[in-house]
Amino acid sequence: MKKEKGSKELDYEQHREFTVQESSPLLRDETSPFLFKIVERSKNVGLLGGNFNPIHFAHLFIADQIQQRLNLDEVYLMPESQPPHVDKKETISATIRLKMLELATLDHPNIGIERIEIFRGGKSFTFDTVRLLKELNPEVNYFFIIGGDMVEYLPKWHRIDELVEMVQFVAVKRPNTASESPYPLIWVDLPEMDVSSSEIREMIAQNIQPNFLLPKSVLDYIEENGLYSQE
Repeated sequence: MKKEKGSKELDYEQHREFTVQESSPLLRDETSPFLFKIVERSKNVGLLGGNFNPIHFAHLFIADQIQQRLNLDEVYLMPESQPPHVDKKETISATIRLKMLELATLDHPNIGIERIEIFRGGKSFTFDTVRLLKELNPEVNYFFIIGGDMVEYLPKWHRIDELVEMVQFVAVKRPNTASESPYPLIWVDLPEMDVSSSEIREMIAQNIQPNFLLPKSVLDYIEENGLYSQE
């Protein structure tokens, strides 16, 4: 009998010649020598949170290097809706920040965008975010990336003792900051890129082109929409 194009069935010869590697998500079903079942393997994903106002090359460099050095499947840039600080941080709309992230990551298949905090709205506590992500994606192991300057503040994080049981923290070493912690961290030593979003905004407000500090596609978008010119 002729099979329709696109049929997922395999004929006898295909079954017989098919071999399954140990790392393959396909495992032989013991009830039949010719059937296979799909077993989802765990996925390792990095999370790099921030305001990204705007996204710049230091953000992308950290995401890329962590993905490579820890052999993660992907690293997601996770823009916050509202920082969980006492003083509300003024920022541009989430829609604009997401658009800049999309432009910046367009040619980087291993760097994605996690929109959960934007969709949820309100203050972005890491514990609440990670708990929801784990509920939605139980097969994913999350690696939460922070700068070395944040390590000493970890004891003050909301429900930190529970959080470290849910996620693996990754700390990027920085000069003159903590080099050890009572919490389980993976330390990564990267070349320092002294770039900040606030400096980029100030340069634009002063009519200075921040060339080579952020992707050209993002800079073009900023100019086309007149962003940060009134800082």
